[in-house]
Amino acid sequence: MDHFDYDLIAIGSGPAGESATLNAAKHDRSAAVIERNHWVGGACTHHGTIPSKVLRHAVKELVRFNTNPMFRDIGEPQSLSFPRLLTSAEAVIRRQVKMRSKFYHRNRIDVLHGQARFVDPHTVEVSQADGAVDRYRARSFVVTTGARPYHPVDIDFSHPRIYDSDSILRMQHTPRKILIYGAGVIGCEYASVFSGIGVKVELINSRDRLLEFLDDEISDALSYHLRDNGVMMRHRETYSRVEAGPDHVTVHLRSGKRLHGDCLLFCNGRTGNTDHLGLENVGLETDHRGYIDVNQHYQTAVEHIFAAGDVIGAPSLASAAYDQGRAAAASARGKEHCRFVTDVPTGIYTIPEISSVGRTERELTEANVPYEVGRAFFKETARAQISGEDVGMLKLLFHPETLEILGVHCFGAEATEIIHIGQAILQQKHGGNTVRYFINTTFNYPTMAEAYRIAALNGLNRLHS
Repeated sequence: MDHFDYDLIAIGSGPAGESATLNAAKHDRSAAVIERNHWVGGACTHHGTIPSKVLRHAVKELVRFNTNPMFRDIGEPQSLSFPRLLTSAEAVIRRQVKMRSKFYHRNRIDVLHGQARFVDPHTVEVSQADGAVDRYRARSFVVTTGARPYHPVDIDFSHPRIYDSDSILRMQHTPRKILIYGAGVIGCEYASVFSGIGVKVELINSRDRLLEFLDDEISDALSYHLRDNGVMMRHRETYSRVEAGPDHVTVHLRSGKRLHGDCLLFCNGRTGNTDHLGLENVGLETDHRGYIDVNQHYQTAVEHIFAAGDVIGAPSLASAAYDQGRAAAASARGKEHCRFVTDVPTGIYTIPEISSVGRTERELTEANVPYEVGRAFFKETARAQISGEDVGMLKLLFHPETLEILGVHCFGAEATEIIHIGQAILQQKHGGNTVRYFINTTFNYPTMAEAYRIAALNGLNRLHS
């Protein structure tokens, strides 16, 4: 009989690895997580979700102070340097690492530090910085190594004025002007952060519009507010080459334009962290971006090796990774039915933030599905007037006959919180998912959630007008 050190080993301590090992431990399986760094939490805690959202929160508070006349009684408008903002992120990161380390200790999950590499389908080597190498055997593995920023070979990321979404968190100065190449979620979020502290921003987008997966009206609102905050957007543009000097960066576009800035943030795609895993030793391959293919059980082509989180590609969200890791661990212990994560709400932490769930107007129109629209503008709600965050709206798309909710889209303060009410109703079965729920339910007043009642009334009134 084979000897195994663990029932399950997760390779990577981000959200997917954490949830996979916790799920195994809660079901009386022995588990370990391998982390190549000296800390736990993965890119989510150290390079992505947590630090970028802390930066955004700090900038949002700064903007509120500088734009609210009431605060003029206690001081003049203030500015903050980018390095000063980063110090607030460091404190939160330390708390996150401490908390997550306790999760592993409390559940008797071993944390093994070093670079993991498959030797055979049931064995991994873990190489440490001092050259020591240990071997561990497991019944099942979950690959949760995440992803890193994509680096084109013709851009010198070692240059001190060229950053990606990881290295930008080590920037030690505040640029006067930053060029951001890539107007996806990360690019738009950082455009909000830098413009919020008074940095000139040029956002280079290879597509026709910002975040094309969003409802058109929401995308238009984001474009308007970024422009209103001074962001210059360049749509339908791609770079031909990047020229970096001692005190500037020039991006040469294929259209013939030349854009100059103090630095460049390149955030155009990501790559799976699979190149050092020795996947060839177990017969696994990845796609051209290093992502691993899985089935509906998060199972790879090797029966007892699973994968979850950013290393399998879209949706590449921490929220999805937690659920994927748990489902992968359940599949690994033989559970026949596990949840394949598809119903993930969009959460984009620009200023203001964006969140949506369900289908967009364009998707419904292209599918020939009739729908009606109900809107609530935040400026019409008492809570938004009280807080001073009255920019934004909640938008409901629903069927004009059955009144079934088809999509919920929100732009404005606390959008990522507000969306969950709509998400809960959208998923109700047996006739529970109708816009009438918001008419027949009494909401606390004043709250942002009240926008659902206003939007529902707006939509139903449109049906009868």
